[in-house]
Amino acid sequence: MNVHDIELEILSVGQGRPIVLLHGMTSFSPGASFPRLLGAHGAVMAPSLPGFGGTERPKDFDTIYDLVHLARAVLDALPGDAVTLVGLSFGGWIAAELAAAGHPKLARLVLADPVGIKIGDRQTADILDIFNRDPNEVRAAAYHDPARFAPDFDEMEDAEIVRYARDRDALCLYGWHPYLYNPQLPRWLPRIAVPTLVAWGESDRIVTPDYGRAYASLIPGARFETIANAGHHPDVEQPEALARLIGAFLAD
Repeated sequence: MNVHDIELEILSVGQGRPIVLLHGMTSFSPGASFPRLLGAHGAVMAPSLPGFGGTERPKDFDTIYDLVHLARAVLDALPGDAVTLVGLSFGGWIAAELAAAGHPKLARLVLADPVGIKIGDRQTADILDIFNRDPNEVRAAAYHDPARFAPDFDEMEDAEIVRYARDRDALCLYGWHPYLYNPQLPRWLPRIAVPTLVAWGESDRIVTPDYGRAYASLIPGARFETIANAGHHPDVEQPEALARLIGAFLAD
């Protein structure tokens, strides 16, 4: 898909109501199960954001707001007038920014373990520093069952490792400073005017469920739901449960 002269890698599955799915800290591999499961509830389009996956990043494209404007352009390009926007983790931040600014096609919003805000004082680390903490600590914080679900680089093909490294590089570029949040966003979240579901892995220690409850409390009428046996990536550890939760929200 070409959006403002950026060739986006797109994972597309399903039919029916349009659902734009924004990936988290890593892009979706072609065999990812969650987009396919979500595709039972609509026509899912999951772009790899610039710098992630197979999408090249223009040299002058390097801020979170470049990504927000790109997401708006994706919605502009879609047919129809009622789009559901689903954002996971880092993609949840982008989705929240877009929804706070408003878009005429945005009908429903789903945020799963999003980053993007700061709720504590300057001495409190609301979001675990995944770049500067011991990798074993990050693995334990990110997954309910890291032995089963965390990436095993010894088992990856070279192409998978390259994709993971590109994703990490892009995440660092967009989210380094301030670290994965916008200090102004909490002020504008109350402007979100569409039905919103905020879902959270019960075992998430990258951003805890208490952080999630605070996030949801800033969005008028938002529903907050937890997902058992899942950490920061419920789309990886509990994809069926997350897809089922979103499907019920869309059918309500």
